[in-house]
Amino acid sequence: MQKIHPTTIIETGATIAPDVTVGPFCFIGKDVVLKAGCTLESNIILKGKLQVDEDVKIFSFAVIGSEESEIHIGEKTHIREFVQIGTQDITKESRKIIIGANNFLMGYVQIFGGVELAENCIATNAVKLYENVKCEERVILGGFSVVEANNTIGTGVMVGGASVVDKDVPPFMLIEGNKATIKGLNAIGLRRRLENRGDIEDIKAVFKKILGDGADKILAQEIADTNPNEFIKKLASFVASSNL
Repeated sequence: MQKIHPTTIIETGATIAPDVTVGPFCFIGKDVVLKAGCTLESNIILKGKLQVDEDVKIFSFAVIGSEESEIHIGEKTHIREFVQIGTQDITKESRKIIIGANNFLMGYVQIFGGVELAENCIATNAVKLYENVKCEERVILGGFSVVEANNTIGTGVMVGGASVVDKDVPPFMLIEGNKATIKGLNAIGLRRRLENRGDIEDIKAVFKKILGDGADKILAQEIADTNPNEFIKKLASFVASSNL
């Protein structure tokens, strides 16, 4: 059963599933689609062409979308207080923002136009992702970190708090600093992800070969073309095509 507080404003044209819950003093624009099981707390603004998939929860004072934006938010994502998504595009050029399923955006996160966030990522407090940043799955961004425009962060990366990322980050890395540099492999993330400990040792060996003394893109491409391990292929092919 739909529970919409009477103080909420919903423009004609908005599509809201029957079991959505919307708290007080929200605004929902005409091109917004809220699918089943979504919950909005109070004082939330949703604008532009926005699709929010099933079981997403949005907390108070979040602002998502502008008149020009196109945004897709995947199922079971949690968006905490004061998050801003697609509200900072000063060029007014429409660039689609894609937030995948099962993501967690903590308080005061800012996401600009063209950002793509894959599944199972965590952006902790006050993270800022500038235009056209891409994060592959299982990325963790430490609090107050900034990722500059047009960079890609590979799967399984952990970014330390208060870091500034100004270049691509290969999969499975642990990085930190201003400007952020690679400190090694995200060993804890790999152990959580891979049952075969031999895979982790193989990834470490390839990491030292292609990133030990700077990025060796030629060797990385050779490894990507010949190594059968899917995780090593992912790492090597990313390095070979990166802006490192």
